[in-house]
Amino acid sequence: MNEALDDEYKARATYRKVIENFGPIRPFVNIVEAEDRHAAALLSLFERYDIPLPEDLWPGRVRAPETVEQACRSAVEAEKENMAMYERLLKATPEPDVRRVLENLQSASRDRHLPAFERCLQRRRPIES
Repeated sequence: MNEALDDEYKARATYRKVIENFGPIRPFVNIVEAEDRHAAALLSLFERYDIPLPEDLWPGRVRAPETVEQACRSAVEAEKENMAMYERLLKATPEPDVRRVLENLQSASRDRHLPAFERCLQRRRPIES
């Protein structure tokens, strides 16, 4: 769960940095709020299992890409890595309640975040003639 929470913290800090540099652009403004909810879902598991809460070390450690297109491209890759991480964690997780949260977070990355960032990238790519 530490790895999953750290990944959600990193995504949230990165998307906040993109918003700080480029303004309240979609889908970053929508998805940064989702990352808050994802972290909260994981934090509830930490509390339920009486596991010490890890500190969010990402604010101030991430840099935004130079362009919105690069930010969208990086977000696409990050969401793919996120989905793979959840797949790996699910294979090692027998607890039904933990599995349910991990599956929900993986589904959000696959079904909502990744398509939104792919659309973001498509809108910003130059049209080839």
